Amino acid sequence: MQIKITFPDGAAREFSRGISGAEIAKSISISLSKVALAIKVDGELRDLSRLIEADSKIEIITPKSGADALEIIRHDAAHIMAEAVKELFPDTQVTIGPAIENGFFYDFARKEPFALEDLEKIEAKMREIVKRDEPLVREVWQRDDAVKFFESIGEKYKAEIIASIPSDQDISLYRQGNFIDLCRGPHAPSTSHIKHFKLMKLAGAYWRGDAKNEMLQRIYGTAWESEESLKNHLHMLEEAEKRDHRKIGRAMDLFHIQEEAVGSVFWHPKGWVIYREIENYIREKLEKNNYVEVKTPQMVDKILWEKSGHWEKFQENMFVVESEERTLAIKPMNCPCHVQIFNQELKSYRQLPLRMAEFGSCHRNEPSGSLHGIMRVRAFTQDDAHIFCEEDQINSETVAFCELLKEVYHDFGFENVTVKFSTRPEKRAGSDATWDKAEAALAEAVKVAGLDCEINPGEGAFYGPKLEFTLVDAIKREWQCGTLQVDFILPERLDASYVAKDGTRKRPVMLHRALLGSFERFIGMLIENYAGKFPLWLAPVQMVIATITNDSDGYAKGVSEKLKECGFRVENDFDAQKINAKIREHSLKKVPYILAIGKKESESVTVSVRKLGEETQQVMSVAEFISMAQKQVSEKS
Repeated sequence: MQIKITFPDGAAREFSRGISGAEIAKSISISLSKVALAIKVDGELRDLSRLIEADSKIEIITPKSGADALEIIRHDAAHIMAEAVKELFPDTQVTIGPAIENGFFYDFARKEPFALEDLEKIEAKMREIVKRDEPLVREVWQRDDAVKFFESIGEKYKAEIIASIPSDQDISLYRQGNFIDLCRGPHAPSTSHIKHFKLMKLAGAYWRGDAKNEMLQRIYGTAWESEESLKNHLHMLEEAEKRDHRKIGRAMDLFHIQEEAVGSVFWHPKGWVIYREIENYIREKLEKNNYVEVKTPQMVDKILWEKSGHWEKFQENMFVVESEERTLAIKPMNCPCHVQIFNQELKSYRQLPLRMAEFGSCHRNEPSGSLHGIMRVRAFTQDDAHIFCEEDQINSETVAFCELLKEVYHDFGFENVTVKFSTRPEKRAGSDATWDKAEAALAEAVKVAGLDCEINPGEGAFYGPKLEFTLVDAIKREWQCGTLQVDFILPERLDASYVAKDGTRKRPVMLHRALLGSFERFIGMLIENYAGKFPLWLAPVQMVIATITNDSDGYAKGVSEKLKECGFRVENDFDAQKINAKIREHSLKKVPYILAIGKKESESVTVSVRKLGEETQQVMSVAEFISMAQKQVSEKS
C-alpha cells in the first residue's frame, strides 16, 4: 500500500507504507542521510527509525534545522554525558538530564563531590563515546519491568520516576552501548552526530526541585550544531562575564546588595543618578503622551487581593503582615490599586482613555536561589501604567503604546525589538468566552499596529493575553522588557464602570502596560549592554576636569563651574598625580569625557578633550565643548 509524503517545499512523493524516516532521507540523497538527525512528521519530532504508516507532511531534521536540531543535539549530549559519568564513576546514580536554553544539564547522585578537573575527564570520555559511533536505539518496556530493572542496577532515582508513571503506560527507554536511560526521545541515530560541545560548570540541585529532598550534583554543558556556533557562544559568555552588572556596579560604585536585605538594592549616589535620569526621562514621556501619574499604598488588605484574584493565583509570592486582626499584603503589583482610583468617581466615556501611570514600588517573595544581582530582586519599581478605555479604543491605544515603546527603546540604543503574543495560561481567571474575546481583541490590535508576532502559548497573565517586547543587546542576548496586556476580567471583578455614550453603564477595558519592566532589571541590563560605558545623558559622572599642573587649578575651577551651570555632572581631579595616571583612573571608572587642563590650555582658554575609548585628544574652546556635549545629551546619542 502506498502513502503520500509531502515535503516542506510542497513537493510530494509516494512511498510504501511503513517506510522509515532514514529510508526517506536516503531516497533523497546519500549525503542527506548521513547528516540527518531526526524527522518531523505532521509537526511531531520522531526518530529516523520510526515507521510512517499514513499520508504525512514531513521534514528531515539536519544540523541546519534551527531550534529542532539544537533540541536533539543537546538532549543527545546529556545522554552522552551521563554515559561518560557512569563509565568514569560507576557508583554514581543518574537522575534527570534535559536539554535547556543554550545547552543541557544532568543531575547526579554521588557521595563524593565532583571537582572542576573532573569536567575535563568527563568531556574527554564523551568525545571517546562520540568516536565509538554508538547507535541510540529506542526500546519500549512495560512499566513494572522497567522499575525492576533500574532497581536491580542500583538506579533508585530512575526507578522512582518510572514508578510514578501510570502502570498501564509503556515506558520508552533509549540504549547506547552499555548505557540505558528513560527518555521519550527523539534522538539522533548515533552518538557520532554530537561533536560540538563543552562542559561548563558544577552546581547543586535538590531532587525533583524540592528543598526537602537530598541535594544532587548538577553538571551543565553547552552543545551546538557547528564549531563556529560553539565558539561564538563561548565568546559571548566571556563577554557576558566581563559585562557582569554586579562587577561593574561595584567598580563604578553604583549599588550593593547585602544579606540583611536579601533581594533589595542599596543605591549609591552614582547609581541613584542613573535611576533618577531614567525616571525623569520616562516621566517626561508620560506627560507628553497624556498620562496622569498617581501613587498608591504599599500595604493593602487581603480583601482587595481576594476580589482581584491575586490572593488565589499569586499568594505564594506575596509578603503578608498581620495587624490588629487584619491581614495585609505588601503589593506585588499596582493594578488593583489603580482600579480603586478609577472607581472613586463615576467616569464618562468622554474621559476615556484614561492613562494612569505609577512608578510603583512592589515586592514579591522570590525564592532566594533565583535572585541575581539587581536583575532578579524582591523589592523593585515598575514603570507601570493602566489604560482604561472603551473596546473600540484598544487598537488606537495599542498603536500609540507601540510608537512610544519604539521611541523609548531607540533613545536607550535598542533598534532590534521582537514581539511575542502570549496566550491564556492554564492557571487563569475568567471564562473561556472572556478569553476568546480578549485574545481576539489583542490579535486585531496587533494587526492594526503592524506587529510581527511569535505565538507564545500558555504564557499570558492570569487575567489576560499579553504582548512581550524583547530587546537584543550588544552581545546578541535577548531581554524581555515591555509588556501590553488586554484585561476584561479585573474591571469586572473590581466593579469598574463608566457611563457610555448611550447613557448605560459599561465596563472599561483595562490595558496593563510597561515600557521598561522594572527599573532594577532594566538598569542591570543597561550596565551589561554598555559594559558600564553609558551614553553621556545617562553617565553618573559625565566629565572630569583633570589638571596637568596645579598652576592651572584656578582656570580649571572656572571651567568646572561653567559646566555645572549648564547642568552637567562634573568632578574635579586636581591631585598631584601625573595626567596619564589620572586618565587611566577615570577611564576605568567609565567617565565619558576627561578634560585635561594645563598651562597651554589656561593661556589659550581651551580644554584638551579625551573621549572614553579613544587614544587621541581634541583641543577646543569651552563653548565648543559645551555645545557638543549639550547636543549629545539632547539627542540621547
